[in-house]
Amino acid sequence: MDPIYVTGHRNPDTDSIVSAMAYAALRNALGDREFVAARLGHISDETQLVLDRFGFEPPVRIQTMRTQVRDLDYDTPPALSGAVTINRAWDALQSDRSIPSIPVTKEDGTLYGMLSSAEIAAYDMKTVSDTFVDQIPVFNLLSVLDGKILNESGYLVDTISGEVSIALPQSNENLLFSGKNNIVICGNQPDMARRAVEHGVSCLIVCQAEVSDELRQIPTKTCIVATPFDAFKAARMIYHAIPVQRICRTEDLEAFHLTDFVDDVKEIVLKSRLRSYPILDENDKVVGTLSRYHLIKPRRKRVVLVDHNEAAQSVPGLEQAEILEIIDHHRLADIQTLNPIYFRNEPVGSTATIIAGMYQEKGLMPSEKLAGLIAAAIVADTVMFKSPTATYRDQRMAERMARIANVSLKDLGTEIFSASNSDDKPAESLLFADFKDFHIAGHDFGVSQIMCVDYTRMLNRKDAFLALMEKTMQERGYSLIMLMLTDVLIEGTQILYLGDEDIITQAFNMQLKDHTCFLPGVVSRKKQIIPMLSALWG
Repeated sequence: MDPIYVTGHRNPDTDSIVSAMAYAALRNALGDREFVAARLGHISDETQLVLDRFGFEPPVRIQTMRTQVRDLDYDTPPALSGAVTINRAWDALQSDRSIPSIPVTKEDGTLYGMLSSAEIAAYDMKTVSDTFVDQIPVFNLLSVLDGKILNESGYLVDTISGEVSIALPQSNENLLFSGKNNIVICGNQPDMARRAVEHGVSCLIVCQAEVSDELRQIPTKTCIVATPFDAFKAARMIYHAIPVQRICRTEDLEAFHLTDFVDDVKEIVLKSRLRSYPILDENDKVVGTLSRYHLIKPRRKRVVLVDHNEAAQSVPGLEQAEILEIIDHHRLADIQTLNPIYFRNEPVGSTATIIAGMYQEKGLMPSEKLAGLIAAAIVADTVMFKSPTATYRDQRMAERMARIANVSLKDLGTEIFSASNSDDKPAESLLFADFKDFHIAGHDFGVSQIMCVDYTRMLNRKDAFLALMEKTMQERGYSLIMLMLTDVLIEGTQILYLGDEDIITQAFNMQLKDHTCFLPGVVSRKKQIIPMLSALWG
């Protein structure tokens, strides 16, 4: 069953990670077993502390929602060893005629070649004029002829080679064979069989007849084989005893991996005339085959978005995915869907608050550890209920979760914010731990936020932050970039800023000095920073 990924935004904070985990757990507990919590970025130290505190592993990380080869309903024909007979390969091709070709593999399961009816037909036509077969494994020959060895010498032979000929009537002296490089087929022709053995042919195949004990005991290097087939069928089956690795296509092979993107695959397939392509896994082992019709209507990956509804903050390739639900507490943004979906957006301080309420609605009590995780997410996202986005509902729900988990919200909050801004962290790690991209009224910009208990310590690293912000601004083509150093104790934010200074002056009625200014009472990016910029730009 294909998974439904539940994921928060890029550069995920604790609320984003916990909300994805809690919602996936809720849906799975209610019987929908395919929900999988996912993340789009690195786990911050704050979030890792919370996960460790309550004994959880981070969600699986996903890189993209672009449709990949693994999302296609590709064929899974048998992947045959190069040593199997053409006869067995033909049966495999005929078992499902909708599959144009089958992969031929090496002993380790990696690709050796591709085999289709065309290669077998071409080989069959060639045997009309070239009747010599070279080194057919005896096992293969016995298999296709449903045969058995009749003399002791036959057990000493491992391969058979020679010109294939059906013996003439035994009264005819003009034999079509004369030596060891011959494979002779005869019926109930004792004299002809003896003459073949006396000539030392490579192999004597006796069709639908008995062989005398005297002939079996003759000292010879000839392998004598009995078969229930008639002479004509036996002659054709000999050619079908050779290993498929000798006739399969091994040049100009175009293979795709499960992780390849369908858009890229289409470009290659459109330039090719091949009907089928092998599919390989991460170890280059064959897992299936791909044909053109598989590309017509690929399955979309399925995703539930939590804690965001903005394309720039979501998983790359989201436009190719099927969005099933959105659960959020931010402003409405620009994500569009093909079909009506379940969309839940509530003006609370944390998405985890909404999801905790859904547990209540479904009559399901979260476990003690999960309740502690939810409580930590609410405390972190509401800045210990000091954020202007925080509501009475957030506080009451956090208190309920804390009681279930038997933890103190105050101690939990102190532990979280003390761990989020260690002096030994590199500037890059701090800047991008909680960084979001925005696109508003034609303006592309980024806003990072660092929660701390003493912003002046962070401000000592101003030059390093500004240098990294300048680099990021150029690489991403931003018109402006901001870093919020939010002090949870004094309930204010020191802004570091690059871009048009008039924007800050007009939006917040503050003057910049050396790319900085202090905004008292400002602790929320989504409730106090983004709305002011949106209002400025109309």
